[in-house]
Amino acid sequence: MTLESGRFDGRTYIVTGGGSGIGRAIAQALADAGARVAVAGRTAERLDETVALIEKAGGEALAVPTDVRDPEAVDALVSAAAERFGRLDGLVNNAAGNFVVPGIDLSPGGWRAVVDIVLNGSYYCTRAVARRLREQGTGGSVLSVIASYAWHGHPGTVHSAAAKAGVLAMTRTLAVELAPLGIRLNCIAPGPTETAGAGAALWATQEAREEVLATVPAGRFADPAEIANASLFLLGDGASYLTGECLTVDGGQWLGKQVYGRTSA
Repeated sequence: MTLESGRFDGRTYIVTGGGSGIGRAIAQALADAGARVAVAGRTAERLDETVALIEKAGGEALAVPTDVRDPEAVDALVSAAAERFGRLDGLVNNAAGNFVVPGIDLSPGGWRAVVDIVLNGSYYCTRAVARRLREQGTGGSVLSVIASYAWHGHPGTVHSAAAKAGVLAMTRTLAVELAPLGIRLNCIAPGPTETAGAGAALWATQEAREEVLATVPAGRFADPAEIANASLFLLGDGASYLTGECLTVDGGQWLGKQVYGRTSA
């Protein structure tokens, strides 16, 4: 059970990128806490696996294969979730794409692919869900999964860093615009997390993994469930007066960046 167990009964959330990793963990945590969950992504088989896990645990879930780069597909996702469960209460923008490449060697197609999924997709989903919440008159919450390099940058990830910085700016702008409707928007910035997708893209070898781990003061990678529990706090009533913010959950990684000699105990 999650830290927020019982606080989401009767609510419905959409989780993009819900077929694996952090997205799946958030979807499962929401379901464990009583929410109905619509998981979206481009691979139907992975979405079905998430739904099966949720249903096995006694929850309710719906798989909606969706390309978040397509505004019409996003509108269809929101309609499907609302029609199945009767209402919407929020969204988790987790769909992403990433790979390590020097910016000077990044192709225009590679740039467009990542920016289209991360930034455009997050906007299309947020816009569609916000319109549904306005129509319902119920308010709700939107959480976008970004990364700390959205504000400090990182070599090899110019496409992802720029896109996630855009999501952070989008979140803070819409937090002001949508507050009168009772809609809150926040971000979460996970650090290195034990997921197959991120591992394959960002630390493909054991040597690379050890180099990444050496940058984390806490000395370990995050478990997806830890990111999910922090996400539930931001989505739930415990954060009802919190909007336009970003919670960093990275074991101190970005704070531990150093120029001078090591000072750890």
